[in-house]
Amino acid sequence: MQQPGAVYPDNYQTQLAEKVSRLNALMQPFGAPAPEVFASSPSHYRMRAEFRVWHQGDDLFYIMFDQESHERIRVDSYPMGSALINTLMPALIELLKPNTLLRKKLFQVEFLTSQSGEAVVSLLYHKPLTDEWEVEASQLKDKLQQYGRVDLIGRAKKQKKVLDRDFVVENLAVKGRSWTFQQVENSFTQPNAGINEKMLTWALDCTAGIGGDLLELYCGNGNFTLPLASQFDKVLATEIATSSVASAQYNMRANGVDNVTVARLAAEEFTEAMEGKREFRRLKGVDLKAFNCRTIVVDPPRAGLDPATEQLVAGYEHILYISCNPETLAKNLETLTQTHRVEKLALFDQFPYSHHMESGVWLVKR
Repeated sequence: MQQPGAVYPDNYQTQLAEKVSRLNALMQPFGAPAPEVFASSPSHYRMRAEFRVWHQGDDLFYIMFDQESHERIRVDSYPMGSALINTLMPALIELLKPNTLLRKKLFQVEFLTSQSGEAVVSLLYHKPLTDEWEVEASQLKDKLQQYGRVDLIGRAKKQKKVLDRDFVVENLAVKGRSWTFQQVENSFTQPNAGINEKMLTWALDCTAGIGGDLLELYCGNGNFTLPLASQFDKVLATEIATSSVASAQYNMRANGVDNVTVARLAAEEFTEAMEGKREFRRLKGVDLKAFNCRTIVVDPPRAGLDPATEQLVAGYEHILYISCNPETLAKNLETLTQTHRVEKLALFDQFPYSHHMESGVWLVKR
């Protein structure tokens, strides 16, 4: 049985070669070139992790479940996780063990860390969180500061108690510039920061010299939006999650980016707005006709693009498609390659030692 979070550096290149072969096979029908391959660090690459907590008498430890047998496995370290996660894991357990109030009904711990040395630790409970809990948790937080900036969150049914901040501030190095990103607990962020930097660099290389305006669907917290904005006149970005829109606005201010407009719309809603089928109050003050976009960026969920969004995307001269599911990417390419050719292909090994892969295609109108 494989230990959860285990890494096998000696086998890393072999598993990466298998992914390259699989991606090549999926992309072969579309005349794609050989992929540019971006390897991950073989260990300590995940910036976030979550563990169930097991109570056994006076002992307390983390567990994960085997995906096949569902057997629980004790986890004292997590080599896939960042160095900071591995530092905080045992320190937190040792501080919780003697504290009856903080450990009682605790069933899960979640870590969110950054390359800049910050962390948010979330404690999840099957009990209401009282003022007494908050006092004890504040003392726990103070003891964790020796490991860096560590913020603490308590979660219970219909409760969220934030001790100071519910986010980390990440710094990403991309083509000689450092970009600052607020990454909020319980919101989507790229888990592998090193690969994220490589993804952003590749995206900038693809779009270099095109100019004009840019449209981005599924923009999240502005991860791709802000670096790409440096290469375009104006950017119109859409995102449905309220917390991600707020983070994108924060990140625009933090990086001095003033040529981006973020609209809180799902991709399907934006398609309806562009086609004039619906009007949205959330677009009040946004003049869609003021944007002359020849380039579009999409980073959809695992399900890929729905048919209506596919048709919208196909109307743009240049398409940058970042995919977390090569199977749905291939399905979308069946439509998109009727009007576009695949100029570039990339494999980003966001999730080493698993079958998951992140890929990117750069398409240009025929």
